[in-house]
Amino acid sequence: MEYRLLEKTELWISPVKLSGADLGLCAEVVARALGLEKADVMVTDALGDKLTLDILVPTVRAEQIVSKEKALLEALESISGVTVFPETRVHSEGVLGLISLDEDAGKGLLQRSKVMRDEISARVAARAVVMATGAEVLEGQIEDTNTPYLVERLRGAGFDAVAGPVLADNAALIVRALRLAAEQAYGLVVTTGGVGAEGKDQTLEALSLLDDDAATPYVLKFQKGQGRHQKDGVRIGVGRWGHVVMVCLPGPHDEVELLWPILERGLHEKWVKSVLADALATGLREKFLSGGGHHPLVTERIL
Repeated sequence: MEYRLLEKTELWISPVKLSGADLGLCAEVVARALGLEKADVMVTDALGDKLTLDILVPTVRAEQIVSKEKALLEALESISGVTVFPETRVHSEGVLGLISLDEDAGKGLLQRSKVMRDEISARVAARAVVMATGAEVLEGQIEDTNTPYLVERLRGAGFDAVAGPVLADNAALIVRALRLAAEQAYGLVVTTGGVGAEGKDQTLEALSLLDDDAATPYVLKFQKGQGRHQKDGVRIGVGRWGHVVMVCLPGPHDEVELLWPILERGLHEKWVKSVLADALATGLREKFLSGGGHHPLVTERIL
């Protein structure tokens, strides 16, 4: 579990005796004791018998600070010119005060934090939002049948699923919507449309901006530049950004229906993104290979 420090980022250690001590090294060993980077801790004052430091990150994990007083003081004591006394303590007015928690209480807090973190993670993972893309849907030229279908199926599969906004064919706007979904604690985002070969298809471009290692296997390849095809094929996309799994499906409703059983199984069995994306692409590809679909400009069918 992460704790936000808010404005309580200062901690002070007293009493200590400093005699020619390297303050930069003091900050470095404190950072190491707390599992932080060297640049994340700075000594702000060393006056009298008190050493004051500032933690320069907005959040810390519970296991980084709880009951870390002993380790922190031992680290400081190892520095030439720093004397730590039996009565020396680490103080803070905020969350950082958990550093001085005794070991038994600390173990209990960490265990409770782990339980809470697991519960929160499970709730977030079970929250899903479905968003259609495309000007034709946004402007009401065609009915969005994908969103209600997927919301119903996801709810049947145990997800707390809702319909999200219809998105324009614009990578920046789609990225913004995906980021907002993450901030709203959705663990799964499913989009439909925008995965084709036309220039207006921008969903996979948005996915790649959030996850540059997203899995985007081809379903079909086209001769780029012929007809409306400004790109070289139709693809499926699965990526991850933080805690959010992002799945980019095609727009035709029959294809969404075809892919749902694969998506349901992949989500249930927690397939990694490459496995899920390949399975979805293969499922859709079989529609074309079996003669269920044909495009005159197809140059390569991925087997």
